[in-house]
Amino acid sequence: MTAGSNRFGAAIGWLLPILILLMWEVMSRLGVITENVLPAPTEVFAAFLRVLKSGDLARNIGVSSWRALTGLAIGGSIGFALGLANGLSLLSRNITDTTLQMVRNVPHLALIPLVILWFGIDEGAKLFLVALGVFFPIYVNTLLGIQTVDPQLIEMGRTYGMDRRALFLRVILPGALPSIFVGLRYALGIMWLTLIVAETISASAGLGYMAMQAREFLMIDVVVLSILIYALLGKLADSFVRLLERLCLQWHPAFQKTARS
Repeated sequence: MTAGSNRFGAAIGWLLPILILLMWEVMSRLGVITENVLPAPTEVFAAFLRVLKSGDLARNIGVSSWRALTGLAIGGSIGFALGLANGLSLLSRNITDTTLQMVRNVPHLALIPLVILWFGIDEGAKLFLVALGVFFPIYVNTLLGIQTVDPQLIEMGRTYGMDRRALFLRVILPGALPSIFVGLRYALGIMWLTLIVAETISASAGLGYMAMQAREFLMIDVVVLSILIYALLGKLADSFVRLLERLCLQWHPAFQKTARS
């Protein structure tokens, strides 16, 4: 199929959200959905223009994005490193994996009271929660990716005289990349989910702070706007990772088939 068909396939995914917005607007105008329950999309858009003009929107998006990306960098780096270590070393996995799996089953948002006692209400608490939230999806999928690399490929690499470094870079890591990208995409969703909650911890800026302030003044349109921006930022981050995935996995048969179709 042509590139135009691919673009059409990508664009059709936005059809359902647009239809939902249209139905939302119609039901609001008919009075089925009242303003004090859920403002119409046009009112939310008016709120968007208002906060954009005041400069608050850009500042809050910048603060939230910094928190999200910093937490992702910290938690993702540690999760990736431990996933590699436990995937490549049986000794490391035997020592740490049981403990990590036990901690993984503790809901990280349930730790908020304890995190406040540890870090106070400053940025450290928010970054810790985001980092903890993204850690486990990346760790688990990195470990799984390495464990599921075809042993015959590894043996073939050794037969051709590859040293450990070449074997890792040319066989093990590329073979684990599909699973690693799945973990990264899953981690991005948890990242924004965690940030929404974390920014309610006595924040002075950010989208969560903007929503909490709007709630205090019964500005439901701004609250809904904050939620929609979270959703759009999440979609943008996921689209970026999918693009990176296609670029890094051009050699993979599944992605070659996608590129041709």
